Amino acid sequence: MTDLIRRSLPSSKAMKEAVSENTNSVSIVDTQGNILMVFKAIKIGNLVGFNVKDLGRSGAYEYSMSEQAISTGSTATGMVDNLLSRQWVTSTPVRNAEGDIVMVVNTALDKNLIDSLQVILKKTSGEDEQLRMIIAYLTENKNPEEPVAVSDKMKRIMTAVEAVSKTNSSVMFLGESGTGKEVMARYLHHNSHLAGKPFIPVNCPAIPHELLESEFFGYERGAFTGANPQGKPGLFEMADGGTIFLDEISELPLSLQPKLLRVLESGEVQRVGGTKIIKIHVRVVSASNRDLRAMVAKALFRSDLYYRLNVFPIFISPLRERPEDIEALAHHFLQKLNLRHGHTKVFSVATMDILKSHRWPGNVRELRNIVERAYIFSRDGNTIEVDAEFLEEFEALDQNPLSVQVRQRINHDGSLREFIKSAEREYILQVLEDCGGKVGVAASRLGIHRSLLYRKLKGSS
Repeated sequence: MTDLIRRSLPSSKAMKEAVSENTNSVSIVDTQGNILMVFKAIKIGNLVGFNVKDLGRSGAYEYSMSEQAISTGSTATGMVDNLLSRQWVTSTPVRNAEGDIVMVVNTALDKNLIDSLQVILKKTSGEDEQLRMIIAYLTENKNPEEPVAVSDKMKRIMTAVEAVSKTNSSVMFLGESGTGKEVMARYLHHNSHLAGKPFIPVNCPAIPHELLESEFFGYERGAFTGANPQGKPGLFEMADGGTIFLDEISELPLSLQPKLLRVLESGEVQRVGGTKIIKIHVRVVSASNRDLRAMVAKALFRSDLYYRLNVFPIFISPLRERPEDIEALAHHFLQKLNLRHGHTKVFSVATMDILKSHRWPGNVRELRNIVERAYIFSRDGNTIEVDAEFLEEFEALDQNPLSVQVRQRINHDGSLREFIKSAEREYILQVLEDCGGKVGVAASRLGIHRSLLYRKLKGSS
């Protein structure tokens, strides 16, 4: 079939015309990159018979998500520029019973639709949260990549997650910070019968205590000073039909715990300032890096809530206890960087030995950061070199960033509060840019909830 397609390959001009007309579509690509089928909302150009590699070389578009999905074996999502438009493209590999990739399914959504929703969002008040959810849903990777699992410990964890994903049981992920608890929670959700429904991550300590109840359960108009005049649905309402992930549940104040327990037991939500009972169906997945059983013994966490959440506990071992995963994860992060920047960098043998022998107190998150930093410093060569001094230097920087001398004078004449707010906004914009404009990903990296990130961008917090 490949030879037949290539013998009848259209001209570069024809390729560009087809791509420029191909918006808001679903397509199927084989493992050689040949486009087999295209399903479109409107009658537009036909891409069947083209090859994504040839399309890229012709200049029809700048980057192929299909190629990335084929080479990495995992779902690829991002913004792609073609001749006339920008599209959010998601490419998902489809495997046969033996686990081999047989095709890639692509969905392409014109960025103008996303921009239109953003304009509507700015003009509305009462429906802003729902619209934000729509935008987040359209731009979020619906099929997150499978967690890296080489060690026996991680394989057992994956088996447990896949087993419990087929049920409605509450799951609690336990383990040190940076071990990948949210990654596993997303994987659980997307492998369950709730896949395609909302997945709402909530970083409990990131929400001020006085706002937790209204954020969790919503509020009616006029419920309190400064509230949205139209009222607002809570996070549990937004997660209705799907999964809510309560990260760092140990930081939830005692005053809110009985209210959360009542919602979990009854499946009913009552907004702050309201009288209406709202029925919800939500699967609760939680996570903690603290010993909740010890907190219960000290009366720092309610025992009834603990047992309601801890139906199926899964402990994720720290990275130092599963060294087999270090090399696989390092190569995984490096491959993503190579694809992003168009390079073919590799680790030296000595570097990999050092990475595997490091203790990784920050776990997978620290490893990812070190790989990216080493990648940046290796800009002049194709081989990444890391020594023990490099690791110690950046570990010290992570622990005490203010210990590094700032040699360039800061050009700011306002108050300290104004400077901190300005610096915070600059950093948020930088992270958003690094995340390709994906608000959900940026909020996760910043350790705050998506709604708080929106407020900070609007300058209200």
